[in-house]
Amino acid sequence: MGVGLSVVDLSVGYQAPDGGDLPALGPISFKVVPASFVCLLGPSGCGKSTLIRVLAGLQAATDGGAYLDKERILQPSRQVGIMFQDANLMPWRTVIENIALPLELVGVEKRQRLNTARQMLPGLGLGAEFAEAYPGELSGGMAQRVALGRVLIQQPQLLLLDEPFGALDAFTREQISIDLMQMWSSLHQTVIMVTHNIDEAVLLADRILVFSRRPGQIVADIPVNLPRPRRIEDSYGDEFGHLAGQVRAAVQSG
Repeated sequence: MGVGLSVVDLSVGYQAPDGGDLPALGPISFKVVPASFVCLLGPSGCGKSTLIRVLAGLQAATDGGAYLDKERILQPSRQVGIMFQDANLMPWRTVIENIALPLELVGVEKRQRLNTARQMLPGLGLGAEFAEAYPGELSGGMAQRVALGRVLIQQPQLLLLDEPFGALDAFTREQISIDLMQMWSSLHQTVIMVTHNIDEAVLLADRILVFSRRPGQIVADIPVNLPRPRRIEDSYGDEFGHLAGQVRAAVQSG
């Protein structure tokens, strides 16, 4: 089951080259209910990835804070999994060994961790024939599926996705999005996903937060009330188009 998330008066700033302050994000405040899927949209450089790093415990807030349920996020946690645009697979490890790596790091016995990883392949859209393949033998889409499996095998309660499919072609991106929705519907994690693709956000999310230009602030909080399960074909419907237009208008005005 996913975990609740609260962001309270959160701001992040950096030191500018001239020694002054360079505000990057905020202040922002929002709450996310457990097991919901939230997409973050906004112009490049508005602080979306900075927010992901704060939620992952990889970067400190300048002001305010973020909380998992009622516990302040101050460092990385096993409750939180994060995936970036670059798959970052270990080239000397097979697909199964890459997926199983987090279990190895916490001391799970080899046969058990490899069996657990192997059982994940169908849900990731990977056939059993790829189990012993190496990253150099995979397409970009397959590599991202392996990277997603490596995060999901940890069974995080909060899943942070920082434009994980941004480098993929449109068709592969759609396929992986559908697989992600199916896995999320069974795992019931809380998901925060950064994307620049409006249709992808509407297809996946329960809710879309639109950010302004730097320093990023939330300029729109748009619920996506389309019924689930969703299909790619839903993107051709009138209601989908209306929501996509609403999001696009918010992005352009921000």
